This record gives sequence, C-alpha cells and structure tokens, in this order.
Amino acid sequence: MTEPRSPGDASLGSLKVGWVRAHMPVLEEVRRNLVSARSLAGVSLGLCLHVEAKTAALALALQEAGGQVTLAASNPLSTDDDVVAHLLSQGLSTYAVKGESVEDYHRGIREVLRTSPTILLDDGADLVAAAVEQNGGKRGDIVGSTEETTTGIVRLRAMQEKGRLPWPAIAVNDASMKHLFDNRYGTGQSTLDGVMTATNLVIAGKRVVVAGYGWCGKGLASRFRGLGAEVVVTEVDPVRALEARLEGFIVRPMIEAVPSADFVITSTGCKDVVRQEHYRVMKDGCVLANAGHFNVEINLPDLEGLALSHRTVRPRVEEYLMADGRRIYLLAEGRLINLAAGQGHPAEIMDLSFSLQALSAEHLHQHGRALPPGLLPVPPELDLHVARTALAPFDARLDELTEEQRRYLASWEGGT
Repeated sequence: MTEPRSPGDASLGSLKVGWVRAHMPVLEEVRRNLVSARSLAGVSLGLCLHVEAKTAALALALQEAGGQVTLAASNPLSTDDDVVAHLLSQGLSTYAVKGESVEDYHRGIREVLRTSPTILLDDGADLVAAAVEQNGGKRGDIVGSTEETTTGIVRLRAMQEKGRLPWPAIAVNDASMKHLFDNRYGTGQSTLDGVMTATNLVIAGKRVVVAGYGWCGKGLASRFRGLGAEVVVTEVDPVRALEARLEGFIVRPMIEAVPSADFVITSTGCKDVVRQEHYRVMKDGCVLANAGHFNVEINLPDLEGLALSHRTVRPRVEEYLMADGRRIYLLAEGRLINLAAGQGHPAEIMDLSFSLQALSAEHLHQHGRALPPGLLPVPPELDLHVARTALAPFDARLDELTEEQRRYLASWEGGT
C-alpha cells in the first residue's frame, strides 16, 4: 500500500475544517449521536468524494464514531491539499493531491479498495465501478454503498439494469434534503463562485447559456439571472424546456444560443454537449465552464483540433485561438468548475447532504445485509430527521395538524 502524503499545510487545513464544522450543525448533531452510540465501531468505510473541508467534516465524524475510514478524491482538481494534510495529521488515510494525474486518481481509488471496505460512500460511482470489477461482479464482503450525485445515480441505474449492481446502493442524491438544496442552491452559488473567481468578469448584462434544466440547471439559471444576466436554457426534454420557459428563460438549441453567448455553463451529465459545430459559430471571448461531475460535457479534443494554439492566461483559464482570430476561454480544463476554481458548495448546504451520507452509512451497517441489491431510496425517516434538525438555525417553526385534520386526511388516504 502506498503511504499517503500531501504538500499542504495541516495547520491551515485545521482552520478550514474548523470553520465549516462550526457551520454544519446538523452533521454535528449526527456526529454526536454516532459517537455516543459507537455506531460504526470497527466498520471499514471507503470514501471517494471531493476532498475539501466539508468532506473532511464528514470523514472525521465517521472516524470519531469508530469507523476505519480511507478517502480518495472523486475529481483530480477538486482537492484542497491543506485539508488533506490535516486529515493525515488526524490519522485518516487520504489519497488525493490537487491536480493529480488521471493515473494517480485511479490509484487512489485502488488504495481505498485495498483496505477491504464494507461500506462505500461514492460521488460519481467510480469507486463502486472499481469495486464491482475487483470483486468479479460479486458482492463479497461489501454491505452496501451510497451515491452523492446525479451522474453517479445514472451510472448505477445502468449497472442495475445490466445486473451488475450486486449490493444495495442508497441514492442519497435523490433524497429531498439533497437534490432540492444541494443540486439547486449549492450548485447555483458555488458555480458562480468558481466562474467569478476564475475570470473576475462581470455577470450583469451578459448572456449566459445554461445547458440542462434539471435541479442543477435550475439553480444555475436562477443565480445567474439574480446577478443580472440574460439566461438562455438548452434542453432535450420538452417538459423541462417548458418549465424553463414558464420561469421566464429563453429556450433555444445550443447551435442557436452560442453565437451570442458570453458564458456557456453545462450541467447535463451527458457528453459532447458543446462540440465542434458549436465552436465554429461561438462568439469571440465566450467563456466555457462545466458544472457536471465528469469532464466530458465540453468536447476538449474538438476544441483543440480547431484551435491554432492555446495558452494559460489566468489560473484555471485556457485561451484557445481560432483560425479567424476568435478566442474561446475554457475554465478548469472542463472539470467541475465549482470545486476546481471555487470553494465548492456552501457549508450549510453540504451539512444537509453529508448528514444524509452519515445516517445512510449507519443504516447500511445496521440493515445492509438484509437489503436487496440495487438502487434504494434514503429511508424517509432519515430525510425528515435532517429536515427537522436543519430548520432550527433558521428560526423556522412548523404548524401542527389538529386531530380533526388528521382524521380528515386519513379518510382520504383510506379511499373513503
């Protein structure tokens, strides 16, 4: 096994983790309960997540609850080296370096699997896919896994349809307290953070094309409009396209949208969303960024093939010069912009998602062997627990049904 190491500053990493932990009250309550019950004592957990401060709060909570935790990066550019150094100082094996090669990225995943984890926490399903291959398609000692993101759910569903998902996989991404908040508010704000940090350009008055109007796309469109941009949405789904139009957004095919676009942000989970025919008609100075998990939405080989040359003009900004003199700017190599150039989702948003991850890991430890293989929802009681706990810091209090109202609703549920 390779000894993990980091070029980061552990003391600075400690400050970063301390800051987010102070702003993640739900996870803190979950952590206290897990630690008190020693719920994960002796459990080997393998994590493949974006290695930054909020993830560190989750990993340390699992470790403090008795888990034996090993962590690898789920994206070569999303790692915070200072946070890695802090995790290593806390005895938590972490295989991640910002800007690591694709080879090192996959090596990190293999190092996680060398520890024979029984519960996997994944973001994008690379860890699960590697575990399935290593186990020859068998369940082996794996109790189950969790999945953090839409892209990973799509992959797991495809694996399930092919009969290649041999253990229960809890779809954390599909829980209400995840996709309604993380995908929408988290992606919207953190993508703005990444784009603005990388470019230092004004958003107001610009035309921004958002590819995809799922929950992430909704957050992007809303936040860019909030800063004064004119937003154009591209979609392949007529229902989502109509929803975008009724929200007041222009809806156009990509080929019609890019000639006047100042920014193009992809968030579809699909490949080649921006490709050769789009580059040929793209406006001079257009900025391209990807808010989807994998770096396949913006076709980089097509862009490199058309460009006469390219150069780095700012950190995380690559300028491609076209034959007719137009310049196209690619942010963060087409990788996840909010973490490659920004700071990732706000702490309060990841508080919700990672609380669900921790509770789902505990649920798998307690019940995983009795669960059927395949994608499973987060148990509703866990979703509601996170929701109720999260309300407290916002000074929000719920109404309560009267007994008469309960009887009335019960009569409808009973079909009378």
